[in-house]
Amino acid sequence: MNVNLEYYKIFYYVAGFGSFTKAAEELCISQPAVSQGIKLLETNLGSNLFVRTQKGVKLTPEGEVLYSYISRGYETILLGETKFKKMIDLENGEIRIGASDMTLQFYLLSFLEAFHTKYPGIKVTVTNAPTPETLEYLYDGKIDFGVVSAPFFAKSEIISREVKAVEDIFVAGSRFSYLKDQVLEYSDLEKLPIICLESNTSTRMYIDEILRNNGVLLNPEFELATSDMIVQFTLRNLGIGSVVSNFAEKFLDSGELFRLKFRKQIPGRSFCIITSDKNPISTAARELLDLMK
Repeated sequence: MNVNLEYYKIFYYVAGFGSFTKAAEELCISQPAVSQGIKLLETNLGSNLFVRTQKGVKLTPEGEVLYSYISRGYETILLGETKFKKMIDLENGEIRIGASDMTLQFYLLSFLEAFHTKYPGIKVTVTNAPTPETLEYLYDGKIDFGVVSAPFFAKSEIISREVKAVEDIFVAGSRFSYLKDQVLEYSDLEKLPIICLESNTSTRMYIDEILRNNGVLLNPEFELATSDMIVQFTLRNLGIGSVVSNFAEKFLDSGELFRLKFRKQIPGRSFCIITSDKNPISTAARELLDLMK
């Protein structure tokens, strides 16, 4: 049976209002068009759906059964349209983001604050993970976009945009004050107790590669999960901390830590926004990305 769904829409409104005239007004069509639609639906179904009364029309027993199903379906469609419109109008929806502690704290957080103030109905989920894991989440479609630190190696589907320059430094506390005025070689790090991130992070891989290219192999005293912890260990003079400068900035300004100087400066790098050309971007996620531009 091939019944035009428009007939069921007409049927829904006639049954709801109990009137052909009111249904026509609601649908913005003529009353003859409503009557014709109901007649065609009854012909296709092989049974009358309404009986006329002094006040309008009333459903037949068969019509009551049909309406119990049609009303649920049509009201679900209406609910879907409402939710869809709210997502388009940014009244609700969800954004899923992948970011590390570093990119979240020193880049993404301020944008999330501004976005939430403007669109409080949008739910934002941030998956906190190192760059390699964030890339995997993006490949699998588990996030809308990621904010990661370069350099990284990604599949061809990944689109990357640099958004903020960052600087990697080595810092030390009072125990190592004898190094403050020295200009060091990278090889001097092999003789010092080093505190750095775990090996599965892009930051650690970046520093390791630079040092390796200069014939230096680090043997860290401590490998920690977060840069904040590296700073705390360094403040307690447990070693020389390898961090992005933002994490140590407050303590460098206060003089509690100082920055080691090297004959060759560690090359700068960037935070990047990454998306996948295989994943659709929601209206809310696109709005946040535009804000971040």
